[in-house]
Amino acid sequence: MTNDMRARRSLMSSIGAFAAAFALGSRPAGAQTPAASTFTPARHSQDGWLDEIPGKHRVVLDVTSSLGVPDVVRFAGNVLGANKNGYGLEETELAVVVILRHSATAFAYSDVIWAKHGPALAAANGYTDPESTEPPRVNPFASAPRNALDGLAKRGVQFAVCDTASHGISRRLAGQGGDADAVYKEMVANMIPSSRLVPAGVVAVTRAQEYGYGVIHVG
Repeated sequence: MTNDMRARRSLMSSIGAFAAAFALGSRPAGAQTPAASTFTPARHSQDGWLDEIPGKHRVVLDVTSSLGVPDVVRFAGNVLGANKNGYGLEETELAVVVILRHSATAFAYSDVIWAKHGPALAAANGYTDPESTEPPRVNPFASAPRNALDGLAKRGVQFAVCDTASHGISRRLAGQGGDADAVYKEMVANMIPSSRLVPAGVVAVTRAQEYGYGVIHVG
């Protein structure tokens, strides 16, 4: 065998060994393996309530519009009902949170606020009552006979309300030169049951995911 043939065979053997090593995930000597991700989200006291709700499963329903509010009542009811009928889980075994933000924020406030500001709230959020031409004077989704948010509260559902949007609403209701702080305080004193303010609804959605909640966007 000539020296040229031996050299070619040696080269082909080296290439074959390198290819096999590559296929098996091996790395050439001296190559560094990328470090595994060590990211752990920070914890903040403002989000601690998400970890305090007992439940074998965690679900967040994200609502951003007036059209999404009646849907979230149905969707949350389906989450509770399907877990009961399909898995034998009681409602107390589920952590379910509804986030009301953007144009859905106004529906986190009770009839006291809607009695004073119903027309302005409806106009600001693009809500039209399908059963009446009159501007609403009560929160249309707070209680029966329509799909009721308070009914979900009685079943253990928690509500997170966007504080950023709430401040925007208070300024709009106060009008130019009005006392937006006073309106805001009145709003906060008259929220629907089982609700709490969060700094921003969009942040609450991301924080919930960091705490292991599955997210359903309602609309």
